Amino acid sequence: MYKLLVVDDEADILFFLKSYFQTKDFEVSTAQSGEEAIEKVKEIRPHIVLMDIIMPGMGGLEALKKIKEIDPAIGVIMATAVLDNSAAEQAIAAGAYDYVSKPFDLKYLETTVLIKLIKMIG
Repeated sequence: MYKLLVVDDEADILFFLKSYFQTKDFEVSTAQSGEEAIEKVKEIRPHIVLMDIIMPGMGGLEALKKIKEIDPAIGVIMATAVLDNSAAEQAIAAGAYDYVSKPFDLKYLETTVLIKLIKMIG
């Protein structure tokens, strides 16, 4: 079973994405901050992290950099409600696999996750 970590400061989004990906046979964990995401990455070693870019405290870009230091193989997909090309460019430059916008197109998001997993396992 593949491990997915969903990171967002909005509890409704965490619940929604956790429920959705559990129906797709993922083992899903959640975190509500960048700091909590770092701890969860160390603890569970997810295959994929789906992370909001704008959060109080440690934002998604800073957390992305720390996750990549812990394990460069983890696929990180950044998400945000704010369309900001410079943030997207920064995320990709820092090692994010992709950047998606809210509200989520669940089919696109699922496809992005699955493509990254296929690339990871060969």
